[in-house]
Amino acid sequence: MGLFDFLFGKRKEAVLDAIERGGRIIDVRTPQEFNYGSVDGSMNIPLERLSDAAIKKLKKLNAPLVVCCASGMRSASAKGALLQKGIAEVHNAGSWHKLNRWLSS
Repeated sequence: MGLFDFLFGKRKEAVLDAIERGGRIIDVRTPQEFNYGSVDGSMNIPLERLSDAAIKKLKKLNAPLVVCCASGMRSASAKGALLQKGIAEVHNAGSWHKLNRWLSS
């Protein structure tokens, strides 16, 4: 097992564990990107719309959050913002394509 397998394997395990425990998938791409394709059951909340009101609704879910986007950049920003606003457990899955592969394997 190489370094990348070790690092990203741990992230995959954490993401899949969070989903198994009732985690919700939040796709932070634009609605146009989301309509192109998405992970089944994911919610589309574009990064620029992660307002205090949206975050308040996410807190009410009382579940781990898994964020994804096209490449992992916006989901990394979303994770930071959500953690900063007091959401206890947030995982960055990176791209939605990769998350789809993880869920179907």
